[in-house]
Amino acid sequence: MRGMFTKNDKIGTIVVQFPKAAEIFKKYNIDFCCGGDRPLEQAFTEAKLNEKEILDQLNAYYAEYKQTLDEADKDWSQQSLTSLVEHIVETHHKYLDENLPSISELALKILRVHGNKHPELYRVHKLANMLRTELEQHLIVEEVEFYPVIKQFERTSRIQDLTKIKNILENLEDEHEAAGGILKELRNITGNFVPPSDVCASYQLTFKKLEELESDLFQHIHLENNILHPRLRTSLKAL
Repeated sequence: MRGMFTKNDKIGTIVVQFPKAAEIFKKYNIDFCCGGDRPLEQAFTEAKLNEKEILDQLNAYYAEYKQTLDEADKDWSQQSLTSLVEHIVETHHKYLDENLPSISELALKILRVHGNKHPELYRVHKLANMLRTELEQHLIVEEVEFYPVIKQFERTSRIQDLTKIKNILENLEDEHEAAGGILKELRNITGNFVPPSDVCASYQLTFKKLEELESDLFQHIHLENNILHPRLRTSLKAL
């Protein structure tokens, strides 16, 4: 297990090595999925964040983590590809299947009730539905085309399976980038998912569910962009 983290460490690498770092990064709106290839210093500079404050928190959490390491916390960079993709489906795809429809319905409901006083809800509704449409199609490609060939490659090491993986990989990452852009706009337009003071419980629930969706999707994309896909690219380079 490594020592302390520094500003020169890449954001995605930190979360790979220390998954609980995601909690701190989410607190400061540091993108660790699509923006995971940047050094931490770049995020500090771009968002004018307090470098010492965040590094102190990160390393304090990490020191505590090392002392109370739970064997149940898996290092996904060391698990089989099959185990990793099954975890993504069973955890993150399942979450999206269960929650995207209800979030879409809630966004429509509060638009109807509050849209006259809060016109930004028209954009929130549109973005929520764009995200739902794109993610539902994305999950189908992963489950029907991408993950089965990954499992097959792990069993057989066939070159033709790697060729299929290469053909799909970049498109999926482009879709991750698009989803990340929608999430950033949703966070911006909702004021960091803080509802106005004069709204109903449904309005509050919608914003809470949108923030929950962002959190789950960041972790989902992180597992793919920062762990699964680099491991596949390593195999491609070996080829």
